[in-house]
Amino acid sequence: MGKRTREEIAKKVVYQTINELVSESSLGLSAWCTLFGKTRQAYYKHQKRREAQQMSNLALLADVLLIRRDHKLMGTNKIRVILKDHPGMMGRDRFFDLMATHGLLVRKRKSRVYTTNSNHRFRKYGNLIKELEIDRKNQVWVSDITYVKVGETPYYLSLITDAYSNKIVGHCIAKSLEAKHSLSALKYALKVEGNPEIHHSDRGIQYCCDEYTSALKQENRAIQISMSKKGDPLENPIAERVNGIIKNEYLCNYNLDKNNYKEQVATAIRLYNLERPHYSQNMKTPSEIHDGIINPLTTFFRNKNQSLTLTRN
Repeated sequence: MGKRTREEIAKKVVYQTINELVSESSLGLSAWCTLFGKTRQAYYKHQKRREAQQMSNLALLADVLLIRRDHKLMGTNKIRVILKDHPGMMGRDRFFDLMATHGLLVRKRKSRVYTTNSNHRFRKYGNLIKELEIDRKNQVWVSDITYVKVGETPYYLSLITDAYSNKIVGHCIAKSLEAKHSLSALKYALKVEGNPEIHHSDRGIQYCCDEYTSALKQENRAIQISMSKKGDPLENPIAERVNGIIKNEYLCNYNLDKNNYKEQVATAIRLYNLERPHYSQNMKTPSEIHDGIINPLTTFFRNKNQSLTLTRN
């Protein structure tokens, strides 16, 4: 802790003590200030600065809550990056302390339901991306399936993610693990993005079956097929990570129901693609990397804070 910080803490303690003594004793403010070697002017100056800091903290927390409305489990560092232009933003440690004081730090939830059945008759392909340097979008797509609950019913979400940008380019949620649902996610991605150079997945039957591999092998596509080893999530880490983010940061807080679960999933993916920064992408969002679309949250809060500054001036 630096000298300046220690001095600030000491002053804060002194003025807090004066406040308490004034309220609990018959001596007036001037007497207590004199006893502690402070002037009334210094006391009022400190109080004014303290009130201004409290107002600034409240304004900052209001914007934090705006972000948390849609991104309930977004980490504190990511929120700090989005709000970096906020006039009330402070150092990392102070911001973490502020979030902790108001119960806004989050704990990550971990759960695992296996959705891969690799005991089947279909051909299993080798891993083409283990040592590959991925340096452009649509070079490699990674696919995986994660389990979610709609009400009390288990559903399965098929996701296709661009390995370079981490953008989810295709998805399908369904009540079963039938291959047609993973194929639906693939067809959507192909329609919107065109063809990737490589499609990577685990060795689940959904990805090894004839229908799926035939879609990848069509002459006008010539997509290379890559697969991880049996039961090794470390060979498909991007897909595993994105699955976890969508499930644990978004869908677990949505209370999915059978009437609008598809729209809820689509909203979660849109928020993830457009607004959630990634450490691995230098705190940019998937859509910033993939499509050059600036994070609308960053733009919103920057414009908001600029407007407030102009109004005050």
